[in-house]
Parts: sequence; structure tokens; C-alpha cells
Amino acid sequence: MEDSRARVMVFGTFDLLHKGHLNFLSHARRYGELFVVVARDETVRDVKGITPVHDENRRLLEIEKSGLADHVLLGNHDDKFRVIEQVRPDLICLGYDQSSFTSNLEGELKRRGLKTRVIRLKPYMPHIYKSRYVRGRIGNQSLKSARPQP
Repeated sequence: MEDSRARVMVFGTFDLLHKGHLNFLSHARRYGELFVVVARDETVRDVKGITPVHDENRRLLEIEKSGLADHVLLGNHDDKFRVIEQVRPDLICLGYDQSSFTSNLEGELKRRGLKTRVIRLKPYMPHIYKSRYVRGRIGNQSLKSARPQP
């Protein structure tokens, strides 16, 4: 018997996995079988200009451990759209602030012969659960713990 659930794909760095990420994954999963694509370390450095706190394998493992993904894959640094061609999702869910590789996503999907629908999901407390804020709080904690105590 064939699985009739829609194939849903999301992409992200998912560094310092937090409630915002978990909410995003949970909402995307409501649409069907969830494929999570974790960005390669090299891609994160190229796109965001930072090195992730956790390497790609650790980030992939954290997504797996969350239990929210049906499949977890590493992205492809050379051709970001190759994984989409391989999985052929029915739907791609984007984060509310996701901008990398999204400006012409629908055009690229069409060019590659894919009939994948693209939607943007709503944020979950973005003033608190945004990776750069979480990363900043962790950095500040490290600085506080490194200061000599009076």
C-alpha cells in the first residue's frame, strides 16, 4: 500500500535547536511526511558569514532526536536545489524570515519540472526565539562565566 501523505520539505541551519525551530518543524509536519534538510557547514559560512556553533552532523542528530522529522538530510553545497529534485516534495515550508535561496525558489522549481507548492509559516515568538538572539545569549553567558568573580 502506498503512503498517500504529502511530502513536505523544510530547510535550515538549525544551530542551537530552540523552541522557535521546534515550533516551525511541528507546524510543517502537520502538512505531511516531513523531510528536514540541514545546511552544510560550508553553506552556513558562505551565506551567513558565521561558523555554526555545532557542526552539521551534530545539528542533523539534534533534529533526529527531536522526533519531529520523518527524514533528516544534509543539504548539497554545490547545488542547493538537488535535494529538492531527489525528494520531489509536494510542499516546501519556509520560515517567516527565511531568505537564502528563496527569492526565485518557485521559478527554479518550475525550471526543474517540479510542481512543488511553497508556503511561508508564521513565527513563534521571534523576539525571543531567533537563532541570532539565542546565539547572543549563549555568548553572553560564556563571557559572564569567564569573568573573575569578586
